[in-house]
Amino acid sequence: MITLDNVSKRYQNRDKTWFTAVEPTSLQIEAGEIFGLMGYSGAGKSTLLRLINLLERPDTGTVTVAGQELTSLNAAQLRRARQNIGMVFQQFNLLSNRTVAGNVAFPLEIAGWPSEKIQARVAECLEIVGLENRAAHYPAQLSGGQKQRVGIARALAPNPQVILADEPTSALDPATTRSVLECLEDINKRFNVTIVIVTHEMSVLRRLCDRAALLHQGKLVETVCVNNNRIHAQSEIGRELVRED
Repeated sequence: MITLDNVSKRYQNRDKTWFTAVEPTSLQIEAGEIFGLMGYSGAGKSTLLRLINLLERPDTGTVTVAGQELTSLNAAQLRRARQNIGMVFQQFNLLSNRTVAGNVAFPLEIAGWPSEKIQARVAECLEIVGLENRAAHYPAQLSGGQKQRVGIARALAPNPQVILADEPTSALDPATTRSVLECLEDINKRFNVTIVIVTHEMSVLRRLCDRAALLHQGKLVETVCVNNNRIHAQSEIGRELVRED
């Protein structure tokens, strides 16, 4: 489903020196999988996630999603390809002057869906995330967990094969975190949507993921499987990342 082949990314600092956010990295993420990207702050997790939909363009390597090599597409082709990749943000990124329904409708409007289909799809997505009775509310009237579920509904609206989630629970309390994770898990099971989630929380990794890439200082340390909430890391850094608190 998702193949990262030798991708890397670096940035220039203000003093003109270069900082490498992601060392050359290769990953294979299977269709229908919930895959985690985990590491300490500055490990390159969010940068690697944003390389998948080319919000950040890699300096080296190729990115292939659902059989389409995104790194070879022109701007118009990439816009169309991104309709197959939903994005859930840490800070919700909702439009404050739009209702809940208007926020969920936004990517469909951009994609040129007819209005009657937009209405039906928005209602369907809000029902999926349990917010059908909040359609006419504005973001300021919602709790943090409700805002994040609007973000999930918005990401799901165009019927994507992939959803990328960047620390979607880091601003939420434990009970709300559980409800958001249950929502993502339900979407994965019901629609076989591949989910890639960035997190620094072991509880998220154990609760939600099938596999995870452990990152440290821009490098892929190892890829681990999550079996019955158990993770067996082989490397010293990997064991440190996944140890129980």
